[in-house]
Amino acid sequence: MAEKNLGGATGAAGRAPAAGSADAIRNVVLVGHSGAGKTTLVEHLLAATGTVQRPGRVEDGNTVSDFDEVEVRQQRSVNLSLAPLTHNSIKINLLDTPGYADFVGDLRAGLRAADAALFVVSAVDGVDGLTQMLWEECAQVGMPRAVVITKIDHQRADFDEVLTSCQDAFGDGVAPLYLPVVTNGNVNGLIGLLSQKFFNYATGTRTEKEPGAEYEARIEEYRGALIEGIIQESEDESLMDRYLQGDPIDTKVLIDDLEKAVARGSFYPVLCTGAGAGHGIGMIELLELITQGFPAPLEHPMPEITTLDGKPVDGITCDPDGPLVAEVVKTTSDPYVGRISLVRVFSGTLRPDMTVHVSGHGLADRGHEDHDVDERIGTLTCPLGKQQRAIAKGVAGDILAVAKLSRAETGDTLSEVDRPLLMTSWTMPDPLLPVAIRAKSKADEDKLSQALARLVAEDPTLRLENNAETRQLVLWCMGEAHTDVLLDRLAKRHGVEVERVELRVPLRETFGGRCQAMGRNVKQTGGHGQYAICHLEVEPLPSGGGFEFVDRIVGGVVPRQFIPSVEKGVRAQMERGVVAGYPMVDVRVTLYDGKAHSVDSSDMAFQIAGQLALKEAAGKVPTLLLEPVDELSVLVADDYVGSVMSDLSSRRGRVLGTEPVGTGRTLVKAEVPQLEITRYAIDLRSMSHGTGTFQRTFLRYEPLPAHLAGKVATTE
Repeated sequence: MAEKNLGGATGAAGRAPAAGSADAIRNVVLVGHSGAGKTTLVEHLLAATGTVQRPGRVEDGNTVSDFDEVEVRQQRSVNLSLAPLTHNSIKINLLDTPGYADFVGDLRAGLRAADAALFVVSAVDGVDGLTQMLWEECAQVGMPRAVVITKIDHQRADFDEVLTSCQDAFGDGVAPLYLPVVTNGNVNGLIGLLSQKFFNYATGTRTEKEPGAEYEARIEEYRGALIEGIIQESEDESLMDRYLQGDPIDTKVLIDDLEKAVARGSFYPVLCTGAGAGHGIGMIELLELITQGFPAPLEHPMPEITTLDGKPVDGITCDPDGPLVAEVVKTTSDPYVGRISLVRVFSGTLRPDMTVHVSGHGLADRGHEDHDVDERIGTLTCPLGKQQRAIAKGVAGDILAVAKLSRAETGDTLSEVDRPLLMTSWTMPDPLLPVAIRAKSKADEDKLSQALARLVAEDPTLRLENNAETRQLVLWCMGEAHTDVLLDRLAKRHGVEVERVELRVPLRETFGGRCQAMGRNVKQTGGHGQYAICHLEVEPLPSGGGFEFVDRIVGGVVPRQFIPSVEKGVRAQMERGVVAGYPMVDVRVTLYDGKAHSVDSSDMAFQIAGQLALKEAAGKVPTLLLEPVDELSVLVADDYVGSVMSDLSSRRGRVLGTEPVGTGRTLVKAEVPQLEITRYAIDLRSMSHGTGTFQRTFLRYEPLPAHLAGKVATTE
């Protein structure tokens, strides 16, 4: 940590940092809610190491990691971006992630590519529910974590309050390493709790001196809790006894134990930063934590690797001389360079112009076909915002950009041609907000298919559906902000203008009673005419009954060869519907009488007669509209269970029950009509302050209430 090694920052603007081995690499993802200060923190770390001359500002649109046009306009991150830097001969790959829930796909990709996580919490706003959920997600996989409290120099910052909220939200093992020193409302520096030194930033540069006597009580309070936390995680069981007996514990021993506990993910130090002085308060302290406390890729468990037919492969480690195993964690399309793939190398070494095997599996339901192809990669680069800096190779443990992989998509595995392998992809959330779109012009329609294919390749949280029933093109998105970004990219990047249209829910029709009807198709036109008469009896079946056709013809009044023709005509008319244009279901049709002509009867004549009979039946008995009903499983914090259940009831839903899940969360199950949940992804997020999630599964069709049936638009 900074208290052990006070060496300055090193780096050079414009030069791509190189890593010769995995032990000289740290891959760190920044996690936190939108507005917590992740992008600003990256800027100050880049400036502190000399990677850039001065930190950019989100408000000015000149930051390194938010370089996309959408990010500049909206002043928030919507993409995963890489910002490499060097400190004390260690290459640090900072992965800046979006903080808004709609872009959780890029956040999950960042978690996959990283070996440790920095949870960024604003000293003004504290911890939100989404950040707490992500902490729990990291805990499940044992990812090392640290907390960075930003904006400590803000006039409304309250370090003690936000520290308490972090400890409440993140649990045991969360303790500060430094305390901010505030004088007349200004943050002048930090006090190291282990070294008990005051690191003064008041002059714009970092100097060291002894803290004043007025800080002794505060230092002792926090220092005691920190030391106890470190000792509890120490592998030396004698330390606790010595500490309780009042024996002094050497600071170097404490720092060594602290670093080990951080690296294995059992202790979570809290640091604080501000943008006030020079290149920022607390940047050197944070860099030392990253380089000395966070694990190198060698210490990170290897994701599950299999052969293409699913057989597990063991023995692969983070070795630059091992077999090539790399993963595409992010795909973007540059209008000048083409497709660029951000790749984490887990084993082996990538070199320019080498041929690799590209494997992608398991996302067919989102428009990604399974594929196994060989491709020759282009230039390897170390990206810094828009800037692509060429590098000679990418060793195991590193993250880099690869050009000209035309078939590779986000989540794909790169491996050797003669030994193709597949990495188990990370879990992606289901997109649950359907948005129907159509091209504004014929020219846009011609370009739309290719543009959407590119968006799907880049974003595994996007699902594309061409609904054959409603004849609508539907984008399944993560939320409203996700939708806006996708439509913006279609227009600005791909030159395709689209407009939203009202989403149609695929309804069904059925008969509301039993009746008999006749289909008469008799036409004499000279020469061969048409002659077919059939008498049908129709009746509804229970929900899910489908379609039954019953033959009760006796005496040959309808010749045997034409009975299937009647059924074929009935089925065709059921597909088209008889009233509102929706397919008909849950019907039994009985053919019990009819007439034929020895010359004019034909297969087509009886098909038409069957269709006419079904239409006539629709005029004799009520025809009901059926709506699809889904089962919803809503996972929400206990505080919001009442609101969620009340809201589901207002959507004509039937709550089936609740059950506790873990600590402080509840799973609510309900049956809700699809018409009522087309925008539930947005509404649930609002009700639960971003912490609620849900899954939906189709159950059955049920009659649509009469007062709503007249409001539902028919299909075109």
